[in-house]
Amino acid sequence: MFTELDKQIIRELQEDLPLTSRPYKVIADKIGITEEELLAKVQEFVDKGIIRRFGAALRHREVGFTANAMVVWDVPDEKTREVGAIMAGFPEVSHCYQRPRYPGWPYNMFTMVHGLSKEECEATAARIAERTGIKKYDLLYSTAELKKDSMKYFMEE
Repeated sequence: MFTELDKQIIRELQEDLPLTSRPYKVIADKIGITEEELLAKVQEFVDKGIIRRFGAALRHREVGFTANAMVVWDVPDEKTREVGAIMAGFPEVSHCYQRPRYPGWPYNMFTMVHGLSKEECEATAARIAERTGIKKYDLLYSTAELKKDSMKYFMEE
């Protein structure tokens, strides 16, 4: 059972973090507690499994990345862990995940690559291919940025 303070903290944490060097201080000030109290409560939520993960959504167009490609890769199944770790290590990659193959779709690894141009995305994919040895891949370019929302809890009526 959650206290009113718990609910306030959860409401604030599920929103975008303030764009400042100390976002938790801004949140704590808004709620009326210290930054240390807020961080202790967040740690308590993590320890109890109430918060399982923190996620971040990059609104790539807002930060200047005008070319964004989902690079789909045909990675040998026994190498997905090793290759995925290498791919995820590239700073231009914001997402890297494995998915099942389907008839007519041989790709099982996906990386989201961001750049200032299609040529930058292609160059990044080529560097990833060279580093991993994976030669079968394709680039699928974004045409729009979709809305990114998470579940909301304890919302006001």
